[in-house]
Amino acid sequence: MKQWIITCCCVWMMGLAQAQTVLPQYPDSLFNTYYHQRNSLFAALPLQRNDIVFVGNSITDGNEWAELFSDPRIKNRGISGDVSAGVLHRLPQMVQYKPAKIVLMIGVNDLARGVSADSLLCNIFLIADYVHEQSPSTKLIVQSILPVNAAFGKFGGHTSKAAIIKTVNAQLESQAAKHQYVFADLYTGFLNANGDMQENYTNDGLHLMGEGYLLWKHLIYPYVYDLPLQPALIPMPQQVQWQAGRFPLYKCRNVVVANDSLLPEAKLLQQWLPHQQLHIGKQKQNEPAIELQLDASINAAISPEKYALTVTTHKIILKAATRHGLFNGLQTLHQLMRDGVMIPAVSIQDWPAFPVRGFMVDVGRNFQSMYQLKAQVDVMAAYKLNVFHFHLTEDIAWRLQSRRYPQLTAPQHMQRNAGEYYSVADMQELIAYCKERHITLIPEIDMPGHSAAFERAMGVIMQSDSGMAICKNILREFCETHDVPAIHIGGDEVKITNQSFLPEMVALLKSLGKQVWAWDPGGNVPKGTYMQMWNGNTKVKAGYPAVDSRHLYLNHFDPLDGVVTTYYHQICDVDTATADARGAILCNWPDRRVSVEADLIRMNAVYPVMLTFAERTWQGKGWRNFTTALAAKGTPQHTAFAAFEQRLLAHQQQYFQQQSFPYWPQANIEWTLIGPYKNAGKLQQSFAPEQPAFWDTVKLQQYPTVTGGTIWLRHFWHPMIPSHLAKPTDSTTWYAVRKIWSNEAGMADAWIGFNDLSRSTATHSLPAGAWDDKGSEVWVNGQRIAPPQWQRAGQQGHLEIPYTDEGYAYRPPTKIFFQKGWNTVLIKAPVGSFRADWQQPVKWMFTFLTANTQ
Repeated sequence: MKQWIITCCCVWMMGLAQAQTVLPQYPDSLFNTYYHQRNSLFAALPLQRNDIVFVGNSITDGNEWAELFSDPRIKNRGISGDVSAGVLHRLPQMVQYKPAKIVLMIGVNDLARGVSADSLLCNIFLIADYVHEQSPSTKLIVQSILPVNAAFGKFGGHTSKAAIIKTVNAQLESQAAKHQYVFADLYTGFLNANGDMQENYTNDGLHLMGEGYLLWKHLIYPYVYDLPLQPALIPMPQQVQWQAGRFPLYKCRNVVVANDSLLPEAKLLQQWLPHQQLHIGKQKQNEPAIELQLDASINAAISPEKYALTVTTHKIILKAATRHGLFNGLQTLHQLMRDGVMIPAVSIQDWPAFPVRGFMVDVGRNFQSMYQLKAQVDVMAAYKLNVFHFHLTEDIAWRLQSRRYPQLTAPQHMQRNAGEYYSVADMQELIAYCKERHITLIPEIDMPGHSAAFERAMGVIMQSDSGMAICKNILREFCETHDVPAIHIGGDEVKITNQSFLPEMVALLKSLGKQVWAWDPGGNVPKGTYMQMWNGNTKVKAGYPAVDSRHLYLNHFDPLDGVVTTYYHQICDVDTATADARGAILCNWPDRRVSVEADLIRMNAVYPVMLTFAERTWQGKGWRNFTTALAAKGTPQHTAFAAFEQRLLAHQQQYFQQQSFPYWPQANIEWTLIGPYKNAGKLQQSFAPEQPAFWDTVKLQQYPTVTGGTIWLRHFWHPMIPSHLAKPTDSTTWYAVRKIWSNEAGMADAWIGFNDLSRSTATHSLPAGAWDDKGSEVWVNGQRIAPPQWQRAGQQGHLEIPYTDEGYAYRPPTKIFFQKGWNTVLIKAPVGSFRADWQQPVKWMFTFLTANTQ
């Protein structure tokens, strides 16, 4: 009788489902005492919108999900003995709260009670349809039914259904798109060679032992956190071959090293796996272990940073010719450990395309605490960057302690962050901190330019005879005090009046055993000096090892275009290093004062661009040096970027939840551009796209499409930096339109901007009541979206006045109502003259991003 009720109700309800999904009403007597005990408890425990709810029978009920995932958002709504009808009966109670995800496994009890596969599937599809209809924002993940094993002689009604389970799983997979759920295949991962549940995961052929739940976590982990099925690796290794099987990290208790020189690397594993109680020893083990090996056969001629990593079902073997290579391999291994329980089997051969992969911070203009500096160094190390360029001296302040010349760091000679500098002890600590992470700290003592703070303190200019003597003393003192292999002497943006100044500084440093770096373009330095290219017209010169920083300035990037342009950048105009093309350094040069030091990270999108930079400098290749435009869909460049973006978003989700990481998916955003309309400098003038009648007859296919979240109609460094428009014309207006789908009606966050103000200019704040000073507008479904109420509307720009809410990436998002279904976004982007001074550049661009929409 119970089977008849379940089957008939299901068939009846599917007939109504096309209009509205109405769930069948089951009598309470259909369900046992335990069901009602659990269900009444669940009713007393309301869910939250960001909860991830595991729903199922005893197999789900038997796990401590929040503890297993170390995530309090994960809730257990399993009931031992439950069937699909029981889930339908209690489904409204869960769905009313609109949780983020429902992770469902149900059906084996149905089959054991004689319910047909078709009836079971019907109920599961009804569950899916109801969830999608009542809570479209909830992602439903339907897991396969697990395999069973009759060898234990228990639960014969269940273990006899192995063939039907395969049939049900095949249908669940094939119908996922139709019923708008995500199918997760756990079944395959639990199989033994005979097609049954693997014996070590169960003790009765149906329910799971502890190891089974750990495997479940490993398999479902990417679905729970919206990650790629295989761990996302950044930078992507040069050669990756995924294998069958997985290494049981939870069983690993030993790290094997050949000698004590590898203890620092082995201790990293202890830090990453504190609950494993890893033992470090030299004796190889028969049980699961991680082996670290220095192996000269790993071709260090390719790079001393090369490593080979092999993960099998029994061992992890990491080999390199150097400790630096082992350290790099450990960073990859750490990313493979994403779920903390198992690592997929894989074989990796890896090495960097360029030996110099660096990051520069300017502390001369804005002081940063040791805590924040170390936090950035930690991220550098995790992504295999190996040079920390430390710009210590500027016109604003001299931040490097000199015991011989203490007046250099006296507060009265600093124009910002007065009294803040790095002591000898600070420098030694930071140098050591970098060395521990195989990062070379290269200090920059800028000379003879950017030296106003020096002149205030010393009373002389650097290029004078007395100034040269002081500079030499400073360099000698630094070399005697600090152990660094190279020193950067700047040399740019200054009129050289003393032709012997830079050559003598270079000669002195070389006599002290130091490699010398300088800026290019810059002053006169001899061959052999490392030249850091910063101007887009600069090229690699024979005899001058080049490091590329052209269009790699975070302070001028929009967060989205920063990722795009850095991803496409071809380092030093070559695919891989040469004798004269050595690599690149990503720079953060915020000339403008900040309110708090965290804004140096937040306002300059440091981490999303840093990870992209790590990918490009390690992988090599690239397409062109300077572009702001994301490539069109269907091109190899777009396909490659879209794949990288998925890995970048995975790292944002996994590793940067507590840090500023302003990036949103943009690879699939397409705009249709309509124009140009000549506005004769009248920026408020309206044109046809603002009239409803225009859309009745327009054929959008005749207009060009562009891709990306930020669209540059003309870059302010045009034509050196090309934009989405091939030939931008002044005094014109363009419109851009796109359709956005929303699963449900309601308010959603939107990030909107028309001028991503550089953090190095004295640009005026935005005018009151307007998005920018060009008359830009945005409409959603015909409704004008009002700009924010700017905190400093109309404020005249000044380098000593910090930004507050001018950038879309560091202000609260705009709340917009989206209707259910398709929504139309219309952008108006006028421009007048392109002529402007450096402090007020004309940035003809727009950004429109949304959350919870497609």
